[in-house]
Amino acid sequence: MEEIELYIEDASEHMEKTLKHLGQELTKIRAGRAMPTMVDGIMVDYYGNPTPLNQVASINTPDARTLMIKPWEKTLVGEIEKAIINSDLGLNPQNDGEVVRLNIPPLTEERRVSLVKQVKNEGEQGKISIRNIRKDANENLKKLLKEHVSEDEVKKAEQRIQALTDEYVKKIDALLTKKEEEIMHV
Repeated sequence: MEEIELYIEDASEHMEKTLKHLGQELTKIRAGRAMPTMVDGIMVDYYGNPTPLNQVASINTPDARTLMIKPWEKTLVGEIEKAIINSDLGLNPQNDGEVVRLNIPPLTEERRVSLVKQVKNEGEQGKISIRNIRKDANENLKKLLKEHVSEDEVKKAEQRIQALTDEYVKKIDALLTKKEEEIMHV
């Protein structure tokens, strides 16, 4: 019985990690508003070492359409600008010698629809991960049948895992709905 609880707890932890990962991926999808998380994946050459941008500069949003990146060392302004240009953000940085500004253009309707498709795709990947976690947990439970656990206990555990799966799929749907509304809001 302890083994069953461990499998259920393990499945729950993995599903929670999947949900967190999806949340992180969705924050990277630009919704027309400036958000400091948009530049999370950008690495800056800091004395020969690739370093995350948020470790060499402060990132602020003075207004809804502008990101302001202020490096802690002025010598990094050029490196930050170069890193942003080379990233897949598709934004043109403006460098005034002290700070780097990124102006976020408003999204076109076509781009919004494209981003919603991307959001749905990310959500589907999350749901696939949740279902794979369920499948693995159920396979582990079936192995217990051969050992010493009754069929009834395994069935109950499978029902609990299914309930967990349903719960996390609903959470994913809620995240997706929120992100779609954010993207489609003009």
